[in-house]
Amino acid sequence: MTAASTLLTTDDHAPRERAPLWREWIWKHFNGLESDLYGDTLFDGRIAASHAGDVVLTRLEASRHRVLRTPGMARGSETAYLKIVAPWQGSASVEQDGREASVRNGVWTLYDTTGSYTVSNPERSDHLIVMLPKARMALDELRLADVLARQVGGTSGISRVALETMRSTYLELPNMSEASARGAGELIMQLVRLSLMELAGRETGETQREALRDRIRQHVMQNLRDPRLSIDGIAQALGCSKRTLHGAFAGDADTLAGYILRLRISACVREFERAGAGRPITDIALDWGFSSLSHFSRVFREHTGMSPSEFRRRAAH
Repeated sequence: MTAASTLLTTDDHAPRERAPLWREWIWKHFNGLESDLYGDTLFDGRIAASHAGDVVLTRLEASRHRVLRTPGMARGSETAYLKIVAPWQGSASVEQDGREASVRNGVWTLYDTTGSYTVSNPERSDHLIVMLPKARMALDELRLADVLARQVGGTSGISRVALETMRSTYLELPNMSEASARGAGELIMQLVRLSLMELAGRETGETQREALRDRIRQHVMQNLRDPRLSIDGIAQALGCSKRTLHGAFAGDADTLAGYILRLRISACVREFERAGAGRPITDIALDWGFSSLSHFSRVFREHTGMSPSEFRRRAAH
C-alpha cells in the first residue's frame, strides 16, 4: 500500500490552541510558509496529505486564512515545487510576480515556491493543493512566468482532464499500491505540463482578458494610495470602457471595486501590525486612499469581522 497519509486537525484541541498550532503545521508541511487568520479568534482546520510518487497532494479544509512566502523564506526552502490550488469549495486568490489569479470550483492556478507569493482564502475553504517537483516538470520549452498566477480552466479540454485526475488520484490513493501511486503522480505531471503548454500557446479572448486584468492591477497598485482612484479614472488611463474593465474581472472572486478595497484593507492591516499604536487610525486610513474614517471603519469590519481599533489591540498582543 501507499505511504501513510499525514492528517492534522484542530478538532482535538482547545480553541485558544488552534491558531498557533495551525501556523506551526502550515510552516512545517509547506516548507516555510507564514499564515494569518484575518484577525479571527475562532478557527478550525484540517490537513490531509498523501504522496503519489514525488507529487504531494493535500486536502486543506479550514476557516478563512491566508498564507505568505517572502523572498527570504523561498531562498531557505529545501525543495523547489510548482504548486497548484484547486478549490472544491470556497475561493483562493494567488498573487505572484505582480499577477493575481482568483479561482473557484472548476478552475485551478499554479505558482512557484522558489519565489515570493501570497495565497488568500477569504472564506471557508476546501482546497486540493498539489505540489509538483519543479526539477521534474520539464517546462524549458515555455517561459514559466507566462503561466504563473493564471486561471487554468478545468471545464473542458486537457486542463479538465488534469483537474479530474488530480482529484480522483487524491481520493483513490488509499486504495493504490505504491507503484500505482507513483504512476498516477507521473500522469498528473504530464497532464499539468500539457495544460500549461496549451495555456502559454493559446492567444484567445480569455488570455487577452487576463492581459488586460494584469494591466488594471498594475495601474491599481501604482495608484492605490490616491483617493481619486476610480473606475472612471482607470478606464480613461487604460483607454477602454468601464464595461470592458468590469468584464476583465467577470468570474473572479472580486469585482474591480472589491479588489481595490481588499488591497487597501490589506495594506492597512499590515500598517496596524507594524505600527501598533504608533499612528492614528485616521492617518493610516487616509494614507491608503480612504476618504473618511466612517467609510474605512465600515469596510474594515466587513473584511476582518472587527473594528480597526479592536484589530489593532489584538495585533499589539
